[in-house]
Amino acid sequence: MGREKAAKEALNLLRGRLCDPTFVFKPLSDSPESNYSKLKFIISSSVTEACNNSILLLGPRGSGKIAVLELVLKDLFLEYPDMISVIRLSGLLHSDDNCAFKEIARQLCVEHDLLFSKMASFDDNSQFMIAMLRECGLAHKTVIFVLDEFDLFAQGKQRLLYSLLDAMQSITSQAVVIGVSCRLDADQLLEKRVRSRFSHRKLMFLPPSKEDLQRLLGHILSLPLDSTLPRDYAVEFNAKLQNMLADEKFKQTIYTYMDSDATVNHLLRFRAVSYMDLGSGFLALENFKTALPNIQRQPKLECITDCSILELYILVCMKRLEVKEQNSYNFNSVMTEYKSIHDTFQTSDYYARNVCLRAFEHLQQRELISFTDNRGHNQSVEFRPVKLLISSYELQKGLKSYRSCPVILLKLMDREA
Repeated sequence: MGREKAAKEALNLLRGRLCDPTFVFKPLSDSPESNYSKLKFIISSSVTEACNNSILLLGPRGSGKIAVLELVLKDLFLEYPDMISVIRLSGLLHSDDNCAFKEIARQLCVEHDLLFSKMASFDDNSQFMIAMLRECGLAHKTVIFVLDEFDLFAQGKQRLLYSLLDAMQSITSQAVVIGVSCRLDADQLLEKRVRSRFSHRKLMFLPPSKEDLQRLLGHILSLPLDSTLPRDYAVEFNAKLQNMLADEKFKQTIYTYMDSDATVNHLLRFRAVSYMDLGSGFLALENFKTALPNIQRQPKLECITDCSILELYILVCMKRLEVKEQNSYNFNSVMTEYKSIHDTFQTSDYYARNVCLRAFEHLQQRELISFTDNRGHNQSVEFRPVKLLISSYELQKGLKSYRSCPVILLKLMDREA
């Protein structure tokens, strides 16, 4: 197999892995203290000991709650193929109690080869669910209810949650309710009658540590030695990968990317793999450096590089006013600051007031600045309070990337920093 052909196969393999959450989270399930191990223990004990359980999986979006749950369910289906039944609901689709009970009845009918009635009433579906839980319990079969977007089920009268948890108080039922939510206070949304029936077990999904990031990257990007890829190519690829992972410059690139969002899901969107050179067939630090600016587009910075010199002066003047703790200022205040800079440094970039006003309005149209409220429509633009919509970092970086930026503006921003 030629090097380029092997590289294409390796690239397809890596892309497939990035789209497979269960593969991605596998290395984080090794420890007995991992959420995978804890969740599997809770569910498996319900199956083997014929007891009821309820638990919440909480954490930011993209932290792997559903991926770890699916990994656990997949393993449990292999261990207990005839003892588990899974009912899946989403708060985005089934937060209405009537809709939720109908969906539960439909899935139970499909699971047990029963005829589903679309015309069944709310009470009929509710009684059917309770009866099926009893029958499954007698047959030593655990019904697992997965409630995604759990906080949305906690709105309204919470009849679904109450009925589920209340049915689990029966000796004959055998069920597990798993709520998944990005709201860390999801359990506080429950009514008193529902909360009293909930077990208050919670698993928190936190962003991965730096050590976990290294393990994840090594796990995702390493090539298997027992595949159709040439063994010598896979060995060399993995050796170069390990050297790159140990490189401090590489670590800094990854940490810079993860600063804005430290979740695993965000890491999987890092498209460095797509920049792999098929000629050499290996991943390199340059692939990650190339991907970083492409995925971290900053529209505000791009707008600054398209501004006129006068507009840059106005932005710097507004930033100086904010540094001086002038929380409320308007166009007239900006012009006073602009004149102060001109008088102090005798700059050649000084424009008439009407020209400045047009530049000011242009900045507002490009959403680099905005009025602080919408109540002054009848007030002259010159007197309406305004604010900057860009940070000091964005403005300073924008000025540095501006080809013909006046030196005085760079000095003023460095001084304020």
